[in-house]
Amino acid sequence: MRFSALLLALGLLAAAAAQTAPRRRLRLDDLYQFQTVRDPEVSPHGRWVAYTVSTIDKKADKSVTHLWMVNWSGAPDLELTYGEQSAGAPRWSPDGRYLSFLSSRPGPAPGTQVWVFDRRGGEARQLTDVQGEISAYSWSPDSRRLLLTLQIKKQKPETTPQTPAPPLPIVIDRYHFKEDRIGYLTGERRHLYLYDIATRQLARLTNSQNVDESNGAWSPDGSAIAFVSNLGPSPDRTDATQIYVVPSRPGSAPRALTSFDGPDGGPLSWSPDGRLIAFLRGDPAKYYAYNEQHLAVVAADGSAPARVLTDALDRSVASPEFTADGRAIVVTVEDDRSQYPALVSVATGAVRRLAPGKLVVSSPSSREGHLAALVATDDAPPEVYAVENGGLRALTHHNDALFAQLHLGEVREIQFTSTDNTDVHGLLTLPPGYTAGERVPTLLRIHGGPDGQDDHSFSFEHQWLAAHGYAVIAINYRGSSGRGWDYQRSIFADWGDKEVKDLLAGVSHVEALGIADPNRLGIGGWSYGAILTDYTIASDGRFRAAIAGAGSANQAAMYGVDEYVSQYDLEIGPPWKSEALWIKISYPFYHADRIHTPTLFMGGDKDFNVPLIGGEQMYQALRTLRVPTELVIYPGQFHGFTRPSFIVDRYRRYLAWYDHYVKGEPVQASVR
Repeated sequence: MRFSALLLALGLLAAAAAQTAPRRRLRLDDLYQFQTVRDPEVSPHGRWVAYTVSTIDKKADKSVTHLWMVNWSGAPDLELTYGEQSAGAPRWSPDGRYLSFLSSRPGPAPGTQVWVFDRRGGEARQLTDVQGEISAYSWSPDSRRLLLTLQIKKQKPETTPQTPAPPLPIVIDRYHFKEDRIGYLTGERRHLYLYDIATRQLARLTNSQNVDESNGAWSPDGSAIAFVSNLGPSPDRTDATQIYVVPSRPGSAPRALTSFDGPDGGPLSWSPDGRLIAFLRGDPAKYYAYNEQHLAVVAADGSAPARVLTDALDRSVASPEFTADGRAIVVTVEDDRSQYPALVSVATGAVRRLAPGKLVVSSPSSREGHLAALVATDDAPPEVYAVENGGLRALTHHNDALFAQLHLGEVREIQFTSTDNTDVHGLLTLPPGYTAGERVPTLLRIHGGPDGQDDHSFSFEHQWLAAHGYAVIAINYRGSSGRGWDYQRSIFADWGDKEVKDLLAGVSHVEALGIADPNRLGIGGWSYGAILTDYTIASDGRFRAAIAGAGSANQAAMYGVDEYVSQYDLEIGPPWKSEALWIKISYPFYHADRIHTPTLFMGGDKDFNVPLIGGEQMYQALRTLRVPTELVIYPGQFHGFTRPSFIVDRYRRYLAWYDHYVKGEPVQASVR
C-alpha cells in the first residue's frame, strides 16, 4: 500500500506539473499510454471495489490486463496481479474471504482457470483444474462451490515434433455454423457446470444436449440456479432464448419460466427473498438487429407470468441488479447520446435517474448500499466511480495524468431534420482551438450496428482526427439505439435509404453552421458504418475520400458467408424468395459505376462477422472502374482488432488517406 501511495503521489505531481505546462494535442503514441478500466466489483461488505486495468505492452504487441482494488473512501488503489499473463473477471466470495479471477497463467492445470487471493494474505493460487474453456463463473452463496460456464472441446490427436498429427476435417451440421473469433461451430456447446471446491469434483448441471447455456445465477439460499438457454426444437434458427430455473444439483431437469417469441436474456438477478428473477426482454425474433431491451421480472417458482417493468420507458436498459431491500432494481438506461444509472421500482415500474449529466455509465455493481460503476465522458475514458447522493464520486484516476497534458477538441451536440422531416441527433467534435466562423475539412464517421449509438464517451478516433485539423461528425441515423423502438426499427428490411438521408442531412447541417468546408469532406466507418459508407458514396458524390472497414455492398453474396443467416431469413427472406429486395439493398455493388470517390477498403482475414469478401468485392469493382482505391488486409485479425500495432497502423492509414484526398497533401511514404 505504501508503494501504491508513492505512485499516486508521483502521478499527482506529474498531473500538477502538466497543468502548468501548455497543453498539447493528442498523438497516436498516446494510445500506448491509455489505461482501460473495466469490470468493477464491490466487495460483500461494500468497503472495497475490485476492477481490471488493461495496458498495451508495445514490445510484445499485445494488451495485458491486471487486477486492481480501491477502497470505497477513494484511498490509494492497489495493483494485485503482475506479469505477462492477463487476469480478469474479478469476483468476491460471498464470505468476503477470497477475491477470485480468471487467468491462463502457468499453473497446475493448463488453460483459463479460476485463481484466488486469500484476503488474509499470500500469493494467488489456482482454484480450478478443469479441461475446457471457462468463459464465466460465480460463487455459491456458501462459498463452497463455483458455477462455471464451460466449453469442453474435443480432444486433439496426440502429436509429437517427429510425428505431427494431420489436421482433422471440420464437419458442419448446424444452421448457424460460424461465428467471429470462435470460428466454425461444430457440436461443442457452452454448458453450466458445478465445481466443488473442497473435492475438486466437476459435474454438469443439466443433461440438456445441443444447446448453449449462459448467465447462470445462484438463488440467495443456493438451492437453485437460473440461467438462459433455448431448449426449443431448432435453437439455431431463432434468438428466442428463455429463462430457466433448475435445482443446484448435477443432472437436474430445467424448468422454463418464460416462453417469449424473442430473446429473454441476462444478466439475471434474484430478489433477496428468492421470489423473483430480474432479466432483460428483447423484441420479437424478427427484429433481431433492432433489439430494445426491457427490464422484466418473473416468479422464480413459475406461479406467475413475466412482467415487463419498463414498457413505458421506450429505452434500452442493461445490467439489472436488485437492491438489498428488494424493492427496486438498478439498471443503466441508454438515452439519446448518454447512458445513465437508474432505479426501477418493482411495484410500479417508475424509473428514477441516479446521476445527471452528459455521460456514459456502465457495469454497475452494488453491495450493502454501495453502488459503483464505470463512468466515461466526452473528455475522459472510463474510470470507477461511486454513485451516491444523486451524484458521482471518482474512485480511480488511471488516466488523469495523461489527460492533464492534452488539449482536446470541443464536443457539441447537434440536432437537425432529415429530408423527410425526421428529427435526427448527433455529435460534432471540433479541432482543438477551433475559431468560430472558420470552415475546416470535415469527416463523417459512421458508427456500426446499426443497433448502437455515438454517445458522450471519450472517442480516441474522433479526438485524434480532430487533433489533425478535422471536424468529425457522428450521426445517430435511423436504426440507431437510444431514441426509442420506432426510430430504431424504421429501417427494417430497408437498408441504405433512411440512414443515408439522415447522414447527408447531418453533413448539410454542419455546412450550414459555417463549420464544414463543402469542398473538403470525407466519410468512413467500420462494420455497418462501412456498409453505410458504401451506400452513401453510391448515392452522393460530395465526398472526396471514403474509408470502408469490415463492410459489404453485395449483400446477397454475404448469405451463408457471415454469421447473420437468422436475421437474413427473418428480415429479408432467403434470396430465392426475395431476389428483388436483395438486389435493392445491394445497390452500391450493382451500381458501383455511380461511385467516383477514392475509397480505402480494410479488414481482417479472420473476420467471420463481416468477412473480408465484402471489401474485396467493392475493391475489385472500383479497381475495374479505375476509381482510386486500395485494399489493406490485416492477418490474424477478427472483426474487432486486438493487435495494437495493427490498430495504430489502421489509424495512420485513416489519416494518410484523408490528408491526401481531402486536404490534397502528398501520400505519406510510411503507409505505402
